[in-house]
Amino acid sequence: MRYASRIKKIPPYLFAEIDRAIAAKRSEGVDVISLGVGDPDIPTPANIVEKIKEAVDDSLNHRYPSYNGMLSFRTAAAGWYKRRFGVSFDPESEVIALIGSKEGIAHIPLAFIDSGDVALVPDPAYPVYKIGTVLADGVPVEMPLLEENGFKPDLGSIDKKTAQKAKLLFLNYPNNPTSATAGLDFFKEVVDFAQDNDVVICHDAPYTEVVFGGYKSKSFMEVRNAKEVGVEFHSLSKTYNMTGWRIGFVVGNSEVIAGLGKIKENIDSGAFQAVQYAGIEALEGPQDAVRENMKVFEQRRDLMVEGFQDLGWDVSKPKATFYLWFKIPASYTSSMDFASDLLDNAGVVLTPGVGFGRYGEGYVRCSLTQSMERLKEALERIKAAGIN
Repeated sequence: MRYASRIKKIPPYLFAEIDRAIAAKRSEGVDVISLGVGDPDIPTPANIVEKIKEAVDDSLNHRYPSYNGMLSFRTAAAGWYKRRFGVSFDPESEVIALIGSKEGIAHIPLAFIDSGDVALVPDPAYPVYKIGTVLADGVPVEMPLLEENGFKPDLGSIDKKTAQKAKLLFLNYPNNPTSATAGLDFFKEVVDFAQDNDVVICHDAPYTEVVFGGYKSKSFMEVRNAKEVGVEFHSLSKTYNMTGWRIGFVVGNSEVIAGLGKIKENIDSGAFQAVQYAGIEALEGPQDAVRENMKVFEQRRDLMVEGFQDLGWDVSKPKATFYLWFKIPASYTSSMDFASDLLDNAGVVLTPGVGFGRYGEGYVRCSLTQSMERLKEALERIKAAGIN
């Protein structure tokens, strides 16, 4: 049996590899504290849980859903965008429901990438931008996210021939893994670049509500002409602690939305309607739990930043996301070696930066998705292991 060549081009999926490493250690009896994967540990708000219980009891929701999502869900998503960012979308032509935003991000290259076409992808980055391109038989071209540039791509440095070959450009702010943020000035540059090079912008924005200290994230879609050149993916996973529910949506250019919709019609059968009803409750219901959850993550952020600084590590407080992204200690030359030492000697998992791309080498990512007690224990273990 032989795998297709596209499968051979795909590296092992970073988070699956982390899960396997954790399982191996736990099988040895090690109490592993995983700060590797961005999976919120706080329960989904009770009003959302009650809504899905109610929806599951309705047999009308047991049948095939709409490919594009219920109009009521798409209307709720458009209403949320209007309230949050002041941007209007037509629920019928400019919004599609997704089985989690990852699904839409992975599928959109199939709608726009022919064999050998270029997609511009950030590096370091969420691996699916690159993998989705490879699965569409495209060529991912890296845009380095360097610390000296605020972890934003230097669009002016992209080779002109490459830019003109590109069909898609992926971005993600607030950013995973670097926690960097972007304002409207940068997004204006992105729109100009897209118009100059006839490229579709795919902005992945699941962390807009995971913010601290009064910071308020901007949407790419707030910029004039953004709707002419691209789409924005959003997920309920991080805002409402719904990672396992698999519900998200994409908004923006109607032609791009239609292209993705055509792929989805032939690949999946839509999101479970009961989950969509829960999504409506999340988007239209009380937002108090979101604000309270962000206070929890902010306390965790402060604890870990100060704890790491006490160890002598160069860590600063991000304004958004529940990640810390920082350089490995100078005594290490490999982020994999550093992460392996932490797991072997302290039973603590951090994600090696190289797993997000070659420009992530020299960094690690820490997720703040454990309780204060477990985070304190992680710091104590690292200190006891002498990894400083």
